[in-house]
Amino acid sequence: MSTIVQKYGGTSVASIEKIRNVAKRVLEYHNQGIKVVVVLSAMAGQTDGLIQLAHEMTEQPDPRELDVLMATGEQLSVALFTMAIKSMGYDARSFLGFQVPIRTDDLHGRARIHDIETSGILKELDAGKIVAVAGFQGLDEKGNITTLGRGGSDTTAVALAAALRADLCEIFTDVEGVFTTDPNLCPKARKMDFISYDEMLEMASMGAKVLEIRSVEFAKKYSVPLHVRSTFTNGRGTMVIAETKDMERVLVSGVTYNKDEARVTITKVPDMPGIAAKIFHPIFRSGIVVDMIVQNTSSEDGRTDLTFTVPKTEFHKTMELVKDVARDIGAERVMGDENIAKVSIVGVGMRTHAGVAQRMFQTLAGENINIMMISTSEIKISCVIEEKYTELAVRELHKAFGLDDDQIQEES
Repeated sequence: MSTIVQKYGGTSVASIEKIRNVAKRVLEYHNQGIKVVVVLSAMAGQTDGLIQLAHEMTEQPDPRELDVLMATGEQLSVALFTMAIKSMGYDARSFLGFQVPIRTDDLHGRARIHDIETSGILKELDAGKIVAVAGFQGLDEKGNITTLGRGGSDTTAVALAAALRADLCEIFTDVEGVFTTDPNLCPKARKMDFISYDEMLEMASMGAKVLEIRSVEFAKKYSVPLHVRSTFTNGRGTMVIAETKDMERVLVSGVTYNKDEARVTITKVPDMPGIAAKIFHPIFRSGIVVDMIVQNTSSEDGRTDLTFTVPKTEFHKTMELVKDVARDIGAERVMGDENIAKVSIVGVGMRTHAGVAQRMFQTLAGENINIMMISTSEIKISCVIEEKYTELAVRELHKAFGLDDDQIQEES
């Protein structure tokens, strides 16, 4: 008898009627003799509402108590779902994170899963019950409730699938699968039948919102096949699996963009050992994630310019930290720019094909779009451009690499 873990997002359980529909879908699997573990997010909008309540109470909510509050959203979902299953004449059991338990570290608001005790879930499955698990939450070693951060229910589902050695993890959401780019921005975007773990990791890190990046990391590490599909249709979605030889035949699999970053530049930085460490130490200590870093060639006077990007939400804090460091190291000045976007192309085929970067640069140049920064990996090329050109850049790159739904991609 096979075991499947299914995760349903907030839009899938946004109302009582939608929860009933999810229950009916789950029962279709159950009636085929499949053991089903269901991971549920909070109802759409509820997480934001809980955050608002916390900030109405105090400007800086205590992290531990905020996690206690936030975890109630998923608790509501699993309770209502289990009631729905029982009202249809079947048996089910709900588990909160601490009841499983899903053990995590103690980093409130963005905890990481350490291990999962599966005996309780397996016992209920063996008894013929459907199991519902609250996503997004866990328990630290001191018995405190923790939450995994935005998108944490995806991570819960994949981690459970790995721990249970499930045959498949299905991520049900409000889109039909993983597209070659954002279909709202590019109407000719195509749904992909398959994508590799590495490509999905790059797309998730570059701004694609379909899957939370940690869930993909779990899936790759434990070889969990993922099926991303829509709650509201019965069509096949996108399978996220290990790389195959056929995938390498495709030059570029997708185009992503991210408007949520800002650029910081420090000019006339002394070019000597230890300076970069001094610049980034207070930034890293503050928990700010730095993405792209570019350093210019040193000039005759032994100075250089250093540019990097950070999340836009951390821009002003980063500027304050860097200005202090700039004075200490004798740099000339600090400049910032929030009106940028990062556009990326992703594809495992880049490993075996030449000229990909050149085609990307030529495409942007043809639209008179200036490239401010460039970053590459084995299967990704990213360019920072002015934010106002984002939509144009994505559409033109999508077309240039043969991704439009009326094109046949070339293997060049």
